[in-house]
Amino acid sequence: MGRIASAIARLIFDSGGKSHSSPRFHHHGDSAESRAVARSCKGEGMNKNDLIGSVAETAGLSKSDAASAVEGVFDAITAALKKGDEVRLVGFGTFTVARRKASTGRNPRTGEPMKIKASNQPKFKAGKVLKDSVN
Repeated sequence: MGRIASAIARLIFDSGGKSHSSPRFHHHGDSAESRAVARSCKGEGMNKNDLIGSVAETAGLSKSDAASAVEGVFDAITAALKKGDEVRLVGFGTFTVARRKASTGRNPRTGEPMKIKASNQPKFKAGKVLKDSVN
């Protein structure tokens, strides 16, 4: 998993600080990265398939291996959060679970008071390197 984690880190951090005037962003071929950049320029963001394609290209993996790696990362983070653990990825950020207390709200249609159950909410706090790379 070390090779995959480093590939994901390279994917996230290597493009940090580059503007859209960089030649890297002008190529709109068939690569997953260029599709993701084109989507981003349109304001659509990157979806899961774009992420998988980009990981595959960056790590030199097949798309199916990259899909397994991405799913594995998501599953590992989800499992840790379910147990109440936090997931700290130095430089990237920290995933935690926050407890939301029960409260009383109002039904927007009728205005009647209603009880909102207590729940656990996943939270993400960006790390310094990630914050710096987008500013």
